[in-house]
Amino acid sequence: MTYTHITTDELVIIESYFHQGTSITQISKQVGRARQTVHNVETFLRDGHTALDYYKRYKQNKKRCGRKQTVLPADQHLYVEEKVAQGWTPDVIAGRREHNIGCSGRTLYLMFKRNAFDISTLPMKGKRKPNGHKERRGRQSFRRTMSDRETDYPAFEEEFGHLEGDTIVGVHHKSAVVTLVERLSKAIITLKPEGRTAGDIETVINDWFHQVPRNLFKSITFDCGKEFSNWQTMSNHNDVSIYFADPGTPSQRGLNEHSNGMLRKDGLPKQLDFNEVDQRFVASAAARRNHIPRKSLDYQTPLEVFMSYMDVGKLSSLF
Repeated sequence: MTYTHITTDELVIIESYFHQGTSITQISKQVGRARQTVHNVETFLRDGHTALDYYKRYKQNKKRCGRKQTVLPADQHLYVEEKVAQGWTPDVIAGRREHNIGCSGRTLYLMFKRNAFDISTLPMKGKRKPNGHKERRGRQSFRRTMSDRETDYPAFEEEFGHLEGDTIVGVHHKSAVVTLVERLSKAIITLKPEGRTAGDIETVINDWFHQVPRNLFKSITFDCGKEFSNWQTMSNHNDVSIYFADPGTPSQRGLNEHSNGMLRKDGLPKQLDFNEVDQRFVASAAARRNHIPRKSLDYQTPLEVFMSYMDVGKLSSLF
């Protein structure tokens, strides 16, 4: 039988019976409590206290019950702060095991929740769009869909070389950065176009493809933005298949959307005018993320996984 703590109503009843001179055995039967429980209350009342005093003491004692809050040693606390400042998440810090941490990733999250660390550095939470939101942008008259991709690449989920792509815009929507993510390794590539027109996007993607080994990448899945309207030319010019997610379904390119959110935190915020930065700057934001271990990659970094699929000597032209 599960034990329940004595209630305020029961305390008042016991106090009333106590002042009437009722025996402990009779009180026990009336309130349905053990004789020892009633005896403890009566002993407290005989010292001149009230039922309210007993309840206050109970509440004070209850605060000391339960598991004590985890407090990390100074060296572990400093290590966690340093890694979080570099973009590591608590589960990665605990799972990577580069440094001994005296708690689990879940406990680290709870420590962040009670402000033991700077919570502002953790990934964003919550919904970006309300329930029932319908996307009305990006309705191209002709495009290759997700079903076409399933037909062309039956082993899409297990194959290396499939990219997800998008653009992130700067302040006043006057500038943009192209973002590409390889699905298996989760490696991020950022490209700086001259502007944000379809021609600018086509030019920077073509230039990048000229620097990478031919046929290294098999496909790109974009959203339905107008900046990718020259997709047919890009596809033919670079011998890569291009597909489009359905309008209003960012989950079909979830990895790219998540990567864009991290890039926003790591130096490419909406308030920045990307016309004032160069390729080296936008590439540095991606490089930072590519060197952070990921739980979904068995605590390897995206760059480590990417390197396992190709020759090391070819990496310099990619990132």
